[in-house]
Formats: sequence, structure tokens, C-alpha cells
Amino acid sequence: MMTQQMSDAELAGQPAAYWTGVAYEALIAFTRAQQASRGYTQPQFWLLRNLSENDISPDGEGMTLSELREAMASYIRPEDDLAAEAAILLERGWLTRDGKDRLWLTEVGEQARVDLARNAPAIRAALHEGIDDADYVTTVKVLQQLIRNAGGAAA
Repeated sequence: MMTQQMSDAELAGQPAAYWTGVAYEALIAFTRAQQASRGYTQPQFWLLRNLSENDISPDGEGMTLSELREAMASYIRPEDDLAAEAAILLERGWLTRDGKDRLWLTEVGEQARVDLARNAPAIRAALHEGIDDADYVTTVKVLQQLIRNAGGAAA
């Protein structure tokens, strides 16, 4: 769909599902490319975050790959191979595995998580270039209302 020659009235008639899908794919691709250029993948970062008591993990306890997949169910993509990603983090010494097949974040892994998190503001800034905060807030509110109108739960 072309937007450059569409009037505001024509844009108002465009299907939200189409545009949110296009936006989602573009934003994920951009974010993942930025992370890859810095030497890590989005699933690797999620693994670190989900195992860190200083981030998503409620208790810092180790988790199996199955438990991690379940914890990430709302955002992991079908092509994400957590076993392969975890193997890389194990090789780097960022994770360890115990006798019960649970993955644990190491001290080096926690420092890596902190370091990798510092990339987020630059990635966000690149994505938000040319968009003022008021327009962004309006967009998020509109998306939340669309979600509610569709019977979904908007956080």
C-alpha cells in the first residue's frame, strides 16, 4: 500500500491490522540488525534478562529452556531457537547449566546484560527520529484503544 499520494481521508480508511503488521516486522528487523551489529541477538538478550534477578526474573533462579520459552511466549518469534542461543551464551560464559538442565546467569552474564541494555537508548532514538513524544504517545493510545475495541487486553 502506498501512502505518499494518499490524503488524510484515504489514510483514515486504511486497515490498522495491515499497518501494525508492517510496522511490527520493520521494527523487529531494525532492532535485530542493530543488536547483531553489536555482537548479540535479541533472543540472547531476552535469555539474560529472564534469568537476571535485577531484570525480569522474580527470584534469579535458574530455568530450563522449556520454562524460558513459556516465560517469553508473548514475544518470542517462531524462528527463535533458544537452545542454539543459549549454547552461544554458555560458550561465552554468560550462562551455566546445572545437573537439572536449568540455565543460570553468571556474574559475567549479568555484566553483559547491563552492558547490552545500554544499547537500547540509541536503538530507540534511531527509531523515534522525527517523531515527537506527543505524537508517539497519541499513537500508543490509539493502538491501545484498537486493542480494546478488538476485545484484547491493552496493558
